[in-house]
Amino acid sequence: MSHEFRPGELITYPYLWAWQHQRGETEGRKQRPVCVVIAIRSTSDGNTHLVLLAITTQPPQPGRVALEIPDIERRRAGLGDLKQSWIVVDEYNHDIVEHSWYIEPHQEVLGRFSKSFVMKIAAMFSEARSQSSRVKRFD
Repeated sequence: MSHEFRPGELITYPYLWAWQHQRGETEGRKQRPVCVVIAIRSTSDGNTHLVLLAITTQPPQPGRVALEIPDIERRRAGLGDLKQSWIVVDEYNHDIVEHSWYIEPHQEVLGRFSKSFVMKIAAMFSEARSQSSRVKRFD
């Protein structure tokens, strides 16, 4: 049986940025930490759908929606070696665990954010999604 992913867990994943997708690229260029913000097991087919948010050390550009990750949360999530980092909430990647080329059955979890921080991430993600043209999804 594979790992049951939970919101707030961090894994490594070849995240495909919106700008890469716009250039015609189909895969992320490198493995990076991502946060599982939604993990849903479909009742119709039993597959696990993940919504993944990228974590970056680059400050967000003007007009982007990102949340700076506090030091305590970076350490809790296994990112203590990074001085500053942000979680980008205005775009996401979607993957299905059981059909993924990138997620292993026993994927190593780097760490996990606290419940209160996950709630903050989810609220920002939801707000960005409510402004639907802002949030970009890439499979």
